[in-house]
Amino acid sequence: MDSTFEQARFNMVQQQIRPWGVTDDRVLEAMGAVARERFVPDAYQGLAYADIEIPIGEGQTMLPPKLVGRLLQASAVAPDERVLEIGTGTGYATACLGRLGARVVSVELHPGLAQQAQANLAALGIANAEVREGDALAGPVAGGPFSVILVTGSLPDEEALPALEGQLSVGGRLFVVVGTGAAMQALLLTRVSSGEYHRTALFETSVPALENVPQPSRFVF
Repeated sequence: MDSTFEQARFNMVQQQIRPWGVTDDRVLEAMGAVARERFVPDAYQGLAYADIEIPIGEGQTMLPPKLVGRLLQASAVAPDERVLEIGTGTGYATACLGRLGARVVSVELHPGLAQQAQANLAALGIANAEVREGDALAGPVAGGPFSVILVTGSLPDEEALPALEGQLSVGGRLFVVVGTGAAMQALLLTRVSSGEYHRTALFETSVPALENVPQPSRFVF
């Protein structure tokens, strides 16, 4: 194990993730165990643990560590829960979900990234995460209902939320970032019965948009 990366991982947990309100010991342990440097392009190895979005190809970026920590904590993933992740990227958050003991189905639009994620997860011996290539917003994802759904890109509005909520089991949680511009809202939606959902506004942030999401209509005067 590279001691430089090991120290950087420790510093990430203590100096970025904890101070941003992530106190769940299971989340901190998972993020402290997953080698984030394996999931970034070679040119960005030295920035693997920086508090920034990292380009990973195909016009996509890896979320900053503290945001990954917040979404993992908010969704309260329990061992053996079935999780749908929309937007795999190179598989970092997928690996953290696997470390939490979840049974993960992760859907990635770009074939090249899906292949990278599969290879990264296999290299770390994470066998409880399945990466599928496709558009998770095109219709219900096979294998549901899910205990947790995590959307790693933002949605411009709430139009797509009912279709995602409908794939939750009762008691299931949906983490999603909604909005445009610099002040988007991170939401946690919990299915409390077959037709009732509880909404919690978590924090403001800004996340790159998920691809293939219909953009809201704009009136022209």
